[in-house]
Amino acid sequence: MPHDLEPDALRAELIELGDAFRAYQQRTEPDLALLAELHERKAGAFRLWADVSGDDSLRHEAHRAQTAARTTREMYVNRTGLSIGEAAVGGPVVQRLLTRQQAAQARTVLAHVQTHAPHPLPEVRLAVLMLTLRAAKAGTGNITGQEVTTWLQDDAERVLRQLVDADWLCLPGTVADALASRPESPTTITVPDLLPERPRPFTLGKTSRARISGWAQKVVGDRKIRKKKLGAASRLLALYTAAHTRPDGHLGRAEDDGLPLEDAAAFSTLAPDEVLPHAELLIAADWLAEADTTGGKLRGLLTERVLLLGGLL
Repeated sequence: MPHDLEPDALRAELIELGDAFRAYQQRTEPDLALLAELHERKAGAFRLWADVSGDDSLRHEAHRAQTAARTTREMYVNRTGLSIGEAAVGGPVVQRLLTRQQAAQARTVLAHVQTHAPHPLPEVRLAVLMLTLRAAKAGTGNITGQEVTTWLQDDAERVLRQLVDADWLCLPGTVADALASRPESPTTITVPDLLPERPRPFTLGKTSRARISGWAQKVVGDRKIRKKKLGAASRLLALYTAAHTRPDGHLGRAEDDGLPLEDAAAFSTLAPDEVLPHAELLIAADWLAEADTTGGKLRGLLTERVLLLGGLL
């Protein structure tokens, strides 16, 4: 920056921006709202600098800064479900585990599992979901015995055997070996339908696969759900509700007035009239704050403690 740059207000703004960007780099936690503001200020300052100097390279830098501001705002929306302006006027800001795009991918996986699980039992569907997410990228993945028993409790051996007998799952050894495997020596599973030479039912990048798998693990392994010893159907309903929320935690899109009851029931392997009793179990587990199923809709609200697991519609 020229030492004699005029107007003085521009020179002062550029100096202040340099200090602000350096201070931002020293932060231990990102603040996307602040970063978007800094990029916006930089774009304005560089446009003015280009006008003063006639330097087209500065105009190019202004365009880059404006693009960075827009990208940062989009990241903020993906993570919180709110625009920066909405957050500024007091909207709840929650750093979601999944971006909006990853939430959409998660719903695609849920739909695939509902269609392709080899048995309609809730324990089987739950296992198929968790194993699909482990093997989603290349058809193979690692599991430990403790993970499987966390998902399936006392049904782990029976369910794994059903999946092997149905040729949906391949193990390098026996079911007992898989259940005895530990983190230092996990079992490598193969899901033949997800191998690269097969038609791809969905495409997940490395980061998205890990995020969505971690999201599902957090839902299924939620401490209060485990403490209440809720079964596989209730856990499936917890997954379905988490995957279909608005930014404020309500289920379904506002214009839809909730989720279709039959869809929630079908995914959770329940009859429609069984959904409300299982939703009430989730209320007792502090997963849902409220729920009702009148008019063929499942309406409800995630509790504040699990809002970060909400997959934004």
